[in-house]
Amino acid sequence: MSLEYYPPPAFYFGVEVIGATPATAGQPPKIDASFQEVSGIRADLGFEEVTEGGENRFVYRLPKATKYPNLVLKRGFVIKDSSLAEWVIETVSTKLTLPIKPKTIKVTLYATDGQPAAAWSFTNSYPLRWELGQLNSTDNRVLIETFELSYAYFERLL
Repeated sequence: MSLEYYPPPAFYFGVEVIGATPATAGQPPKIDASFQEVSGIRADLGFEEVTEGGENRFVYRLPKATKYPNLVLKRGFVIKDSSLAEWVIETVSTKLTLPIKPKTIKVTLYATDGQPAAAWSFTNSYPLRWELGQLNSTDNRVLIETFELSYAYFERLL
């Protein structure tokens, strides 16, 4: 048995919207699972600085609630049916006239053999922003759309 360890590549990952309309039983539509970039997987423990009267050498840092940045998903623009895009656009374009429907987002990192190496679940996610990349007649690039989501917290599943 080899004790060598190689970290999994950062480019081999998948995104799943739990509760999205599946293409096949139990699986998200492939068109909604292909992303170029995922960022915002971070937790920051908040703190409050307290000074003690008469003690000038240091300041106490007392822990507070954990803060999470927004989850940012980037992918090539999809012109076909996309339950993810429909959910995002419906949420950000209704001007709060309809209730927001939070969903759970799952990000899975795969090892080189295709097996899940790590996974994170983002609870009570809802869209904050949808952005379409720049249209430029002198560039030969894929058009990118960006989804920015807020979430209550995340958990590592694997």
